[in-house]
Amino acid sequence: MIEWSTLYITIKLALITTSVLLIIGVPIAYWLAYGSSKLKFIFEALIALPLVLPPSVLGFYLLVGFGGQSVLGKFLNSNFNLSIAFTFIGLVIGSVIYSLPFMIQPIQAGFQQLSPSLKEASYTLGKSRWQTLSMVLLPNIKSSLLTGIVLSFAHTIGEFGVVLMIGGNLDETRVASIAIYDSVNKLDYAAAHSYSLLLLLFSFIILTLVYSFNKKAITSFK
Repeated sequence: MIEWSTLYITIKLALITTSVLLIIGVPIAYWLAYGSSKLKFIFEALIALPLVLPPSVLGFYLLVGFGGQSVLGKFLNSNFNLSIAFTFIGLVIGSVIYSLPFMIQPIQAGFQQLSPSLKEASYTLGKSRWQTLSMVLLPNIKSSLLTGIVLSFAHTIGEFGVVLMIGGNLDETRVASIAIYDSVNKLDYAAAHSYSLLLLLFSFIILTLVYSFNKKAITSFK
C-alpha cells in the first residue's frame, strides 16, 4: 500500500533541493569555469567527493555534525531553537550536499564549452558581469542547465543512505527510498514493488526527456 504522504515528502524534498542547488550552483560553476585561483582544484575535488564517497559516510558525519550533542547542534538549538538531525531541514541539507556535483559539473562544463568571444563581446558592449551571465552565457547553456536540474532532481528522488542517516525513518522524513527499505524489512514486497516501479518509471521518463531535449538542442545548433 503506497502512502501518498511519503511521495509528497519525496517530491517536496527534490524540488527544494534542486532549487537551492540551482541558486548556489550557477555562481559556483561560473567561478570554477572562469576563475583564476590556483586552489580551484581543491574545491573541485570537494564538490566531486560525494560521487565517490559512500552515502552512509557522508550521512554519518552530517548526523554527528548536526546532532544534539555536537557543538553546532547545541548552538543552533539554544540560539535559534532549530534542530537539524531527524528533521526535514536535515534532509534538505544532506541532499544539497550529496547532489551538489550533479548540478555544478554539467553547468561548469557548459560554461567551459562556450567561446571566450561571447564574454569579450558582451563586455565590449558595456554589459556588466551579471548582465553577461544572465543575458549572454546562461541562455547559451540551456541544455547544461536542464541536465543539472534534472540530474539533481532525479538523484534526490532516489537517494537512500544520506537521508536515512540524517533523517531516519520518521513520518516527517520518510521518503520513497526509505519506504522501499522499510517495506522489504516487513516482507511487504507488494508495497516495495509499487514504490520501486514508480521510481523506475519516473527516472526513465525524466532521462528520456533530457536526452530528447539535448538531441534537439544539438541539432538546432548545427
